[in-house]
Amino acid sequence: MSKTILITGGARSGKSGIAETMALSLAPRAVYIATAEAHDAEMEARIAAHQARRGAEWDTHAEPLDLTGALAATDGRGPRLIDCLTLWLSNLLHARRNWQAAGAEFVTALAAQRDPVVIVTNEVGCGIVPDNALAREFRDAAGLLNQKIAAVSDEVHLVVSGLPLKVK
Repeated sequence: MSKTILITGGARSGKSGIAETMALSLAPRAVYIATAEAHDAEMEARIAAHQARRGAEWDTHAEPLDLTGALAATDGRGPRLIDCLTLWLSNLLHARRNWQAAGAEFVTALAAQRDPVVIVTNEVGCGIVPDNALAREFRDAAGLLNQKIAAVSDEVHLVVSGLPLKVK
């Protein structure tokens, strides 16, 4: 049985760095499952900065839509870090995919993993109610998906200003 760790917090709170350290504390090599897509120069720069921060102990597996498939393809290769769940959700919504079905499939897949999985997600419940339907749909979906992942996770950490607080 594998361990699932969820790392949540606000934007730019330090979640990714803490998750990277945590994943590498489990083994000397890890797989970074990246969900981001570079649709413009600014996002290309963000992705490049993330890649530059990681060392040679990381293997990158890019997967913007099929996280369940990414887990299957990388299980047995050591700990995996998924960064990030909310970008994955955004990708699903923009692709007009059924995020509820994909989320349920992902939750089921987590239970079948041999190697640990560390998941980064944004905490969206502390902000204001968005002013448009798509943003409200995203906020609601992210909150529900985070709750489902937290429920099946062995550990949940909330990151605030670079400091992790273990909540489960």
